[in-house]
Amino acid sequence: MGKMMQTAHAANTYAAQKVMTCAKEDLPTMLYGGAVRFINQSLQAIEQGNLQEAHIYNLRAQDIVQELMITLDMQVEISKSLMSLYDYIQYRLIQGNIKKDKESLIEARDMIQELRETWVEAVKIARKERGGAAHGVL
Repeated sequence: MGKMMQTAHAANTYAAQKVMTCAKEDLPTMLYGGAVRFINQSLQAIEQGNLQEAHIYNLRAQDIVQELMITLDMQVEISKSLMSLYDYIQYRLIQGNIKKDKESLIEARDMIQELRETWVEAVKIARKERGGAAHGVL
């Protein structure tokens, strides 16, 4: 196994452990952050003319948005609004990937960043209301 593969494997193992040990309410924050990172990597690859790499990073961002969609509890009213947002973000990612359109990717990234910031604030408020408990359901 080459050094690059070992590094990738170690990073994936670390990420998996982090997900498995995080509080349930921290998972969306991590997913949003990962999607933003992959979109930024896709944008950078487009700028460098590496379209295959841009495609791979874009698909990773799409996978994260798909995961966010799958895990929504549609019995909760806000989930319907989030589903619409995620669906639009997914559409912009797909358009950005097909056309290698940076504007579509930037729009998707900015929406995800805004969702992440909102989620972080909501978690802070919920934890404060629970008396600072680190774990539990929002």
